[in-house]
Amino acid sequence: MTLAQRCNLVLAFARVLYVNGQATEQAVAAAEQLGRMLGLRAKVMPRWGELRLQSEDENGRVIAEVAADPTGVDMDRVASAARTIEELGAGRLAPPAAAEAIAAISQAPPAPIWLFTLAAGAGAVGLAVIFGVEHPVPAALIFVSAAAGAILRRDVAHLSANVFLQPFCAALVAGVIGGLAVRYQLSSSLRLVAVSPCMVLVPGPHVLNGALDLINGRIHLGAARLIYAGLVIVAISTGLLLGLALLGVSLPVDQAGRAVPLWQDVIAAGVAIAAYSFFSTPPNMLLWPMTVGMLAHALRWVAITVLGFGAAIGTLLACLVVGLILTPVARRRHMPFAAIGFASVVSMLPGVLLFRMASGLVQIAGGAQTSLELISATIADGMSALISILAMSLGLITPKLVIDDLSERATQVKS
Repeated sequence: MTLAQRCNLVLAFARVLYVNGQATEQAVAAAEQLGRMLGLRAKVMPRWGELRLQSEDENGRVIAEVAADPTGVDMDRVASAARTIEELGAGRLAPPAAAEAIAAISQAPPAPIWLFTLAAGAGAVGLAVIFGVEHPVPAALIFVSAAAGAILRRDVAHLSANVFLQPFCAALVAGVIGGLAVRYQLSSSLRLVAVSPCMVLVPGPHVLNGALDLINGRIHLGAARLIYAGLVIVAISTGLLLGLALLGVSLPVDQAGRAVPLWQDVIAAGVAIAAYSFFSTPPNMLLWPMTVGMLAHALRWVAITVLGFGAAIGTLLACLVVGLILTPVARRRHMPFAAIGFASVVSMLPGVLLFRMASGLVQIAGGAQTSLELISATIADGMSALISILAMSLGLITPKLVIDDLSERATQVKS
């Protein structure tokens, strides 16, 4: 292969990893490793919207770039690309065949619509159980709402490339169904029929990858990822509140979730983790996030309910356990940490707090019912959500950084 062809191959692999949810450091490291396999001194420079590759060998130097928006999450593609790199390095795959393989991976279809729909519905019900849904009728409405939102998201994706339109439309459906449930007295004051289908839309992997980028010094990229995640949350909140408003219903700001038994909390967390993983993670990776995530949820429940810790401390402890267990597992089994790590804690995301904060801000802006209690509750929801997200990020990232650093030092000593 010529220098340009080898550069294009490295860039193609880097792009598949980057746009499908792999952490930036892992995507860059894998691409530069591939470059060394092909006899190149390659340096990958990621930015929001593009990947730039600077590479050289004894025959010259090439700078190439490709458009790349890291807005997707498809860990099946990430895992397939990683396996292809391993096969190329082991000599079981020639570079031309690798080029054909990565082209096929980049065009691989998403999960079947029936599986995507089933996973969205089951995940929403699992999250609703964690927050205290008590009756089968609201649970059934939550499943139908989330499933309808999933089908609508796929249809919208065929009509528009706007990344914010899909979550907005799905949240709008959830708001309308939730409003109807309130009208016909099928939903409690928690409004879980409206809120639960929206919680599965929260872009947790982008929050985690953004935090990783900031800690690794990729300030612009990390900030861009977090801004993107924030805008998606704004789109979800707007759709949810608009759907409720069409039926004359509001989202209470100061309603806390109901406490549930340990067994119920753990099983529901397992369902939510499995549902998230089914349509974005290879089946052979599913056991790890489910097992570790259920263990982490049990630890969080004990920390909050038995030991009396706050939700943020309980979340931090649970995520530290996830990071400690899954970081070496991901390294040894060559699994994307972003896939199994986030999937394990997906049920801990404070999406409901973000939606309540948005509702409070809308009510304050309206000015008709503004009170000190409303302002205090809105601030409390926002601060609790922020602290929980920070706890999740630090809990997952800190063990990963420490273990990765120790592993690199051990490798350097051996070499």
